[in-house]
Amino acid sequence: MKITKEKILIVEDEAITRNNLEHILTKEGYDIHTAEDGKKALEMIKSDNFCLIITDYKMKGLDGMQLLKACKEVHPFTEVIMITGYATVDLAVKAMKDGAYFYIAKPFKIDQVRAIAREALIKRKLRMENIELKNELNKKNNQVPLLIGKSDVMRRVKETIRQVAESNSNVMIIGESGTGKELAAKSIHSLSSRSNKRFVAFNCGAFTEELMANELFGHEKDAYTGATSAKPGLFESANNGTVFLDEISDMPLTMQVKLLRVIQEKEVLRVGGTTPIPIDVRFIAATHRDLSKDIEKGLFRQDLYYRLNVISIHLPPLVEREGDISLLAMHFFNEKIKAASRENLELDDEVLSLLSSHSWPGNVRELENVIERAVALSKGPVIGPNDLPDYFNTLTIETYRMDQSHIPTFEEQEKRYIKWVIEKCQGNKSKASKLMGIDRVSLWRKLKRYHIDS
Repeated sequence: MKITKEKILIVEDEAITRNNLEHILTKEGYDIHTAEDGKKALEMIKSDNFCLIITDYKMKGLDGMQLLKACKEVHPFTEVIMITGYATVDLAVKAMKDGAYFYIAKPFKIDQVRAIAREALIKRKLRMENIELKNELNKKNNQVPLLIGKSDVMRRVKETIRQVAESNSNVMIIGESGTGKELAAKSIHSLSSRSNKRFVAFNCGAFTEELMANELFGHEKDAYTGATSAKPGLFESANNGTVFLDEISDMPLTMQVKLLRVIQEKEVLRVGGTTPIPIDVRFIAATHRDLSKDIEKGLFRQDLYYRLNVISIHLPPLVEREGDISLLAMHFFNEKIKAASRENLELDDEVLSLLSSHSWPGNVRELENVIERAVALSKGPVIGPNDLPDYFNTLTIETYRMDQSHIPTFEEQEKRYIKWVIEKCQGNKSKASKLMGIDRVSLWRKLKRYHIDS
């Protein structure tokens, strides 16, 4: 898959400075374009969309401040960095007030330019993802549950869900707690031909066996003391719709036998009843456990497993969804500030960086709780690192977890660790090599070996 480079326009009338900036940022992997004056730059801005503009302040004709204003009118989400040898506090304040991301005085340091350009592009990327997410939410109009994520693994999950929804087969969703198994089940239902019928969710670990039978199958009048009238169960109420059985591994063996009969015969027998009631229901089951091991131990029926696991969908833990954490964080942030009537609240970029480096043992549910807590407890206009739980403000080690079907090799773990350290160091390989306790040449060899492009 071809990776699109971020496009940067450098506007500088001094050829040496312009060429120097072009050389620095080209080496960082950006798509660099240049203009020697403000007039030419404005023509380029009108015909093309740049992620970032780095412009000199004092130029003949159209100066940097005029170019900044013109750029914001055409492309309001393009970030602008002002560079000048005529630095004053008033000028810096005015530039920032007019929409500049940062103001750098000449002579500038190479590392300073790299770092500020990287931060500006991260800010723009987050803003664009936030806008895209809001547009997607409005487009969906809440008709289909939204599975948020652009990582390769989530793209595959979404594609599988779309394909599965068109069939009438039973589905098994496998994933850790908090990965969104019920949301995936709702998505399947909403995209299916049963979408205009009921979706009923039932947690198999939340009831005793007796209550479970009553809830799922219903009962006839006088079936037991207190049953003053007949009551249909969840299977009946979901007729022609979808039943979601969460944590199916917690269902007792005797109930598994009864469920198997419902699936095979497509009928239910109420508690205390003698006449079977025909039903047409699609079953989606979910579990965080390895059911094959439960089958070996005699804790789960093999015949029921094959009836439910016609098609299986694996939901990845959040730590394996590269790039999705910031998207989800912004989604939950927008939800929570709206619910709390705090639409003017903002989220600091440093918070998103901390969230992205966390291992998230509680997955998406934990992330949502962290955002909700931050919105509820924050006192200022911006949520900062201090508004996060204490464990975010201490140094943590990346957690390497194996999924249920794959034990990672040493090389796979080392590759993930190297990528993580480089991200924490914002691409600074010298700093990364020091933190890892290896020299820069050794790091370079490992990057080449593992095909890590950073």
